[in-house]
Amino acid sequence: MDIKRAIITAAGKNQRTLPLQSIVDRDGENKTALAVIIEDVVDAGIEEIGLVIMPGDEEAFVTAAGRHARRLHFIEQRSPLGFGHAVWCAREFTAGEGFLLLVSDHLYVSTDERGCARQLVEQARAEDCSVSAVQATRENTLPNYGAIGGRLVAGRSGLYEISEVMEKPTPTQAEQRLMVPGMRAGHYLCFFGMHAMSPMVMQLLDEEVRSAEGRSGVHLSAALRKLSDRERYLAFEVSGRRYDIGQKYGLLIAQLALAMDGKDRDEVLVKLLELLATEKL
Repeated sequence: MDIKRAIITAAGKNQRTLPLQSIVDRDGENKTALAVIIEDVVDAGIEEIGLVIMPGDEEAFVTAAGRHARRLHFIEQRSPLGFGHAVWCAREFTAGEGFLLLVSDHLYVSTDERGCARQLVEQARAEDCSVSAVQATRENTLPNYGAIGGRLVAGRSGLYEISEVMEKPTPTQAEQRLMVPGMRAGHYLCFFGMHAMSPMVMQLLDEEVRSAEGRSGVHLSAALRKLSDRERYLAFEVSGRRYDIGQKYGLLIAQLALAMDGKDRDEVLVKLLELLATEKL
């Protein structure tokens, strides 16, 4: 499966301002969260990016993208009909081909020499199918994420055949339907905020949009739930961590993670130790 384009969604009511926030990247440069995300996408070998926004937000995102603005194709989501609908709005941009999908309120720190987006794209190309990045997540945070059930692919590490997809399950639902053999107790495989999708996903979203008339929204998880019935669909534990900057202290924690992985690590550690020492006085 060839992946030449990426979609970044940034039209959610509580999401649209998050990627505009400023952060210091691993190279010590001050950037917007959007610019950091775009650089992860470009590192994966993708040059064309469709950015799904609310009407009227284009100027702010052009400014936030800076030198990367030339890569962006702006796609408006005119009605707030959910994440799945936002992805569906980019169907003409993907032109019937596979695509990388990211959310704009997550930042990533890879523990591999390759960035998280590149790891995922390479996996999808090698397996020639849709692959969703996942991360082992404690059950007390399940209400924040979509999650999957399945089983480990024989002879492979961190690669799973998906049998079930649920949006923000309760711990009880997860225990009943999302158990994955080999996972440590109290942990489930939750979405990472990054997917490498085949063209079939847009077809399934189109079906969801058509059947959603009169309902409040269209969810990507509903389409992904059907995907494993139509074609091979895998989950992959990327070597890295996701940081949701929309959560309480999310941007602060993401900033610390980037700093600990960057060139200013020693300087930041000294300042943190000084702060902790001062607090104890």
